[in-house]
Amino acid sequence: MHLKYYVLGAAALFAQTLPAAAQVSAQPAESLPSVQRAGSPGAALTLDQAIAKAFAANPGLRAAALDIAIAAGARRQAGVFPNPEVSFVREGTQRGTRTQTVQLSQVLELGGKRSARIKLADSERSLAAGNLDVARTDLRAEVTTAYFDALAAQERAQLAQASLDVASKAAGAASKRVAAGRVSPLEEDRASVAQAGARVDLAQAQSEWKVALTKLAAYWGDTSPAPASLAIPELDLAPAPALDEFERRLENLPQMRRARLQVQREQAQVGVDRAQRMPDLTLIVGSKKDDEIGRSQTVLGISVPLPLFNRNQGSLQASLARSEKAQAELEAERVRLRQELASTHQRAQLAREQVRTMREEILPAAQRVFDKTVTGFEAGKFGFLDVLEAQRTLLSTRTQYLQVLYERYRALADLGRYASSDAGTLPDNRNTP
Repeated sequence: MHLKYYVLGAAALFAQTLPAAAQVSAQPAESLPSVQRAGSPGAALTLDQAIAKAFAANPGLRAAALDIAIAAGARRQAGVFPNPEVSFVREGTQRGTRTQTVQLSQVLELGGKRSARIKLADSERSLAAGNLDVARTDLRAEVTTAYFDALAAQERAQLAQASLDVASKAAGAASKRVAAGRVSPLEEDRASVAQAGARVDLAQAQSEWKVALTKLAAYWGDTSPAPASLAIPELDLAPAPALDEFERRLENLPQMRRARLQVQREQAQVGVDRAQRMPDLTLIVGSKKDDEIGRSQTVLGISVPLPLFNRNQGSLQASLARSEKAQAELEAERVRLRQELASTHQRAQLAREQVRTMREEILPAAQRVFDKTVTGFEAGKFGFLDVLEAQRTLLSTRTQYLQVLYERYRALADLGRYASSDAGTLPDNRNTP
């Protein structure tokens, strides 16, 4: 049976199994929208739509995209040549003895400084693009997780509503039996306590559902809750791809590409700092006029700093250390991804087996116990307390099923972080963009 029918069928099931004379109208605390499955008509928000909305309007993703524009401007600036400098010098104040000099100076960069700057700017632009890829991957996983958080909260609210419906009918049935003198008034008190507890559970479940919807909507910059109905993706329990297949794609993950681009960026910085050790040449061309003798002279000169003290040795040492650090971080990222991938893959496989066991063995058994208990209650073989216990066990089993189903979806969402662009789609028909 699908989760939808487990969750929404509780009230209908109990209404069918209780004697007709014992049924009373339930009074739910708040009407809840029905759960819709993917592909059904209605305004239910699907996972694909949630991810598309986040990609289109997430503020953090826009900020990461603007880093590329920033890097493009830095690349443009890195390629420009130094501006020439014009100077005017007057020596003396008396007209007959003063001299005037006009000079044009141009710095000629030596040691490949300009090409090193361009290489660094190119690497920073590539790194910004790599950061955007990682941001998109993380956002997809985070939205998927938030979607299933909200979906689980939605299912818990539906289950709490069904539980309240059952408890309300049970309380009405107990009240009628007490009035007829068939059972002790203690049974009515027990039913009333169960009804009050179900009402409290429903209020809490609805509150958690609203909070989860608000968190989901925040991923596309909306301060109001997301649409209150979420579509449930079909669950076929197909196994996830083998761990070896994920590990073969590990080097193509955006996280690994970003780590390698960071190494390239630091190596390019080493090139810049090494080029700075070569002093630049300043070419000077001008004209000097002597008012006393009325003659002008051409001025030619070359200016070169003497690298006696500052040879950029400290900056070069720092950039070399940063390059080694980036290389170490690349190796650490590879190890971290392998460890997290193995753990996530194991969680996905375990959750798959748990869901299968719950669907095929535990839930049907709990349903049979509940059915037989109600039948025995009608025949006078069981007391009403036995019916309440069977009901509590059934609802508890369905709650446990929701939890393991949520863990399955959550593990698959985390596993999506380790699926490169050519990894294909994960099971459960979660065809995310």
